[in-house]
Amino acid sequence: MVRAVFFDWFNTLARFDPPREELYHQTFREFGIELPFKDIVRGVMAGDRYYFEENARSPLAKRSQEEQMKVYLHYPMAIMAEAGLEAPQDVLVKVLGIVVAKFGRGTFVLFDDVLSTLESLKQQELVLGLLTNARRDTISSLHQRLGLESHLDFVVTSEEVGVDKPKPEIFLAALDKAGVKAAEAVHVGDQYELDVAGARGVGINPILIDRYEIYPEVSDCPRIQSLTELAKYL
Repeated sequence: MVRAVFFDWFNTLARFDPPREELYHQTFREFGIELPFKDIVRGVMAGDRYYFEENARSPLAKRSQEEQMKVYLHYPMAIMAEAGLEAPQDVLVKVLGIVVAKFGRGTFVLFDDVLSTLESLKQQELVLGLLTNARRDTISSLHQRLGLESHLDFVVTSEEVGVDKPKPEIFLAALDKAGVKAAEAVHVGDQYELDVAGARGVGINPILIDRYEIYPEVSDCPRIQSLTELAKYL
């Protein structure tokens, strides 16, 4: 019996506004490079994975501008790699600069299916938690602005636990806060390695939310495109 549902934050409950994928799509097109949108999404996700790995190894804020640029440049490089194409580095640097300028002071918005789903789950008296590699202060301010505080029972961040997903400590901390056994919990997230493998590693039942049809090959766990599909797996 499921007693608790845990959620990832980015691309599960919320997304950037404006969407980075659309900005890259528009910018590459300005340079005469037309790319499939799915390849751009995959590339951005690969860039995110690389960013979090590098930041966990050594905080980017403490690195030189040259080192930071190498990390951020991985985004347009990964996008081109997903499309099986190549572009001169100077073009990739220009693309990155334009995207960063257009993005400006981007913020987060919730997906349309979030609040209604959380309200429905609360009515079922399920314990709801958030597991994220984002900073605690960032998540706290967003909770207030986006109206999530009354919908979630707790938040576990990698900052407070000391490790990022998919390390088991962050999932075990969520189980402790929820007061449930691993078999009684479900974790919903958008990245296979971080969310599915991480949750399964401690015995939590994983559900992959694949909003952009990035993982059509995944069949070893439930795969949904919207949180509205979640009810049939609880």
